[in-house]
Amino acid sequence: MRLFAGTPFDRPPRCEVCGELEADCRCPPPPVVETPPEQQTLKLSVEKRNRGKLVTVVRGLRLSPEGLAALLTKLKSTCGAGGTVADGNLEIQGDHVGRLRTALAGLGFRIRG
Repeated sequence: MRLFAGTPFDRPPRCEVCGELEADCRCPPPPVVETPPEQQTLKLSVEKRNRGKLVTVVRGLRLSPEGLAALLTKLKSTCGAGGTVADGNLEIQGDHVGRLRTALAGLGFRIRG
């Protein structure tokens, strides 16, 4: 007998709106509430990746996927480097903390790190 057999934790999760299994649910995802830049505090950090590559990561953004893509485009052109959106964070290739700090502060974001 399993530890949670017969309890609510033993059952697969269901959608709160339609009641279907989460894997079979066809409900639209909830809308992302965008927060104005003045109310967001972002964290900047530099991480070392495979083969010694440096990546500057911007964490703490509360924007829609379209907003993240537009901000990423601005920051990539500011730094003259490539980048991507990964797990809601922006990753810019190279060590660009100083440039990103000034660019994001110019857009109204608060910066930490």
